[in-house]
Amino acid sequence: MTFKTKKRLKKITQHTLLGLFTLVMLYPLIWMLASSLKESSNVFVDAHSLIPSAWEFSNYVDGWKGFAGISFTTFYKNTFIIVGITTIGSIIFSAVAAYGFARINFTGRKMWFALMLMTMMLPFEMVMIPQYIMFNWFELIDTYLPLILPTFFGYPFFIFLMIQFIRTIPKELDQAARIDGCNTISIFFRIIVPLIVPAMMTSTIFSFYWRWDDFMAPLIYLQSPEKYPVSLALKLFSDPEAVTNWGALFAMTTLSLLPIMIIFFIFQRYIVDGISTSGLKG
Repeated sequence: MTFKTKKRLKKITQHTLLGLFTLVMLYPLIWMLASSLKESSNVFVDAHSLIPSAWEFSNYVDGWKGFAGISFTTFYKNTFIIVGITTIGSIIFSAVAAYGFARINFTGRKMWFALMLMTMMLPFEMVMIPQYIMFNWFELIDTYLPLILPTFFGYPFFIFLMIQFIRTIPKELDQAARIDGCNTISIFFRIIVPLIVPAMMTSTIFSFYWRWDDFMAPLIYLQSPEKYPVSLALKLFSDPEAVTNWGALFAMTTLSLLPIMIIFFIFQRYIVDGISTSGLKG
């Protein structure tokens, strides 16, 4: 067997294994898509089959109607409001905080940075009850503010990511900008922000995904169905006291993944750039 033949067989083997691994990883999504096109009564009867015996596109129409007169148009609107406001705020304030930690010397900087890192280690279950008591005191239950405020003014992971990114930017750029007459704010907007765009975009993707997928917080704070996001509305399809329309449930679950997939495929290159590259190249 020649060297070229061995090399070709090696590539074929690698691509075959990668293809099989990809199929295994994507199988749950493929099964969900196939189930969204089956009759509700046959979803688990024919669970082994990925090809529906009868194509029920009406599941998407029935699912979009929602329940109690509230369609998924309302749920999607609520979700985009929560996700949009939270993401914009967390990225802007995280960038400002990261710039302060990375470039500005102030009293207690190391202490505040350590406290910020400690908050990254606290699971949501530890702060869930204190937060609920606090928002209940302020009479903010059944509003969007408890879902927005905790991360609107900066998210520790995003701050840490941007700090590491800013530290790779030479301080000589700041000094040169000051010679040209720039103050601290001008340096931030004219020098730092353009160079940390990959880190900011990476944080945007993660923030969008985490807030879109959040289920526990809306379950705790929201009481009115017309204010539910998509993640909480999907749960209402599964009613233990009634017959669940599994076809409509999987149809709406499939549609709920589309915004995440679109955002990921459009901005996926920023994930790698934001984590693995330096602030400057060359």
